[in-house]
Amino acid sequence: MMSNLYIDRRKFIGSTGILTAGLWLFPKLVFEQESPVAIIRRAAATAKITVTRLRGNLSMLEGSGGNVLVLNGPEGKLMVDGGIDLSRTNMTAALESISPAPLKHLINTHWHFDHVDGNLWLHESGASITAHENTLRNMSRTVTVEDWNFTFPPYPAGSLPEKTFRKKEFLAFNGEDIAMRYYGPAHTDSDISVYFPKADILHVGDTWWNGHYPFIDYSTGGHIKGMIEATNYNLRKAGDDTIIIPGHGEIGNKKQLTVYRDMLVDIYQNVKTMKDSGKSLNQIIAAKPTSKYDAVFGTFIINPDFFTKLVYKGA
Repeated sequence: MMSNLYIDRRKFIGSTGILTAGLWLFPKLVFEQESPVAIIRRAAATAKITVTRLRGNLSMLEGSGGNVLVLNGPEGKLMVDGGIDLSRTNMTAALESISPAPLKHLINTHWHFDHVDGNLWLHESGASITAHENTLRNMSRTVTVEDWNFTFPPYPAGSLPEKTFRKKEFLAFNGEDIAMRYYGPAHTDSDISVYFPKADILHVGDTWWNGHYPFIDYSTGGHIKGMIEATNYNLRKAGDDTIIIPGHGEIGNKKQLTVYRDMLVDIYQNVKTMKDSGKSLNQIIAAKPTSKYDAVFGTFIINPDFFTKLVYKGA
């Protein structure tokens, strides 16, 4: 019988409809023989892609990996994140439903497979790829993500970012002065925000999972304290009217992001206090330090016990 830290196979299989609203990440040992990475990739082949028109010629695409943002205009299209390669047919149809303009640029918010697996075909379609230097580093080597029970081989050369940066990068395209900024280690060691000032739309990648406990990838430098710092930056950057695109979950705003930040801080403090007092992980899980938030954030894939484990690692 599996530990209550992990969601069971039946619940996952029954929730594969998440592919229509963004792919999610799963803890180690969800499956006895197969990593969730393989199952997610396979499911992406038939995932429905939905297009939500925003403002300033920007649209959000949901259904293949993390939330994808598309800027369309006379210079062509720019994408923030590329989803999973097996969604190519449906992603192509979604992009063409926006306009026939060619794809020119792709920005990766971080290195995880559900955000970069589509890099190769998007590059072959004409996109120049930009990302943080750690995204290039992680995609260029063999990486084992312990909590997914999966080892990623190096990505092919055509998938790799051609332009990288360390702290900040800017790109003028279709009337937008797009600003990219590195958070420091947060969800991974490669996370960046992407801001479109004219439209006032901010893509924050997987530093925010709107309405759900987030995954934190300690295998590649992620840390709960970095997640809190990244969220505080996002709150400083966003105004009351800013449209905020999370890596996973529904389109959000500053009020929702504030609730998420307060949840992260409170749970971190609860877990750290107990860990500093000498309590073990199992004792802390039994004390239910997340209980006041579980009804809102703990009803999906990253369940309260597993999120407690993630916070414990960094407390």
